[in-house]
Amino acid sequence: MSKFKKKQANTKQSVPTSAMPDVVFMLLIFFMVTTVLREVELQVQIDYVAAENIEKIEQKRLVSYIYIGPQRLGAGRVGDTRVQIDDALVDDIGAIRNIMYDKIMEQPRLIVSLRVDRDSEFGIITDVKQELRHAGALRINYSTRRQI
Repeated sequence: MSKFKKKQANTKQSVPTSAMPDVVFMLLIFFMVTTVLREVELQVQIDYVAAENIEKIEQKRLVSYIYIGPQRLGAGRVGDTRVQIDDALVDDIGAIRNIMYDKIMEQPRLIVSLRVDRDSEFGIITDVKQELRHAGALRINYSTRRQI
């Protein structure tokens, strides 16, 4: 048996956790501020018409957008004029009535904003407006860009 013993250090080396809640809240606030909410993925091409007298809608949550324009086919090509509500293309113009009726039942003060390509066929726009009328969506506006 040896006469020499190794001395053990009696100090504890733990990680201080008193600042951890501060770090967690700072990270949470950072990600809340820098996160971008997802916009609608456009499947149609929109080139807005210019207008002189425009008015900005303040309450964006009361607005539902309908996009009308040529369908994007990829590689810079476009197809026929199509109608898009939210993220989906509408195959049957008559389906617009049911979709918008459901939205109006959820939000009676809903404003329907038509975002129309300048070269769209006017017959499709008229058909969409007729379906909106049958759905009870009477608050309609057109999205434009400011004329310079």
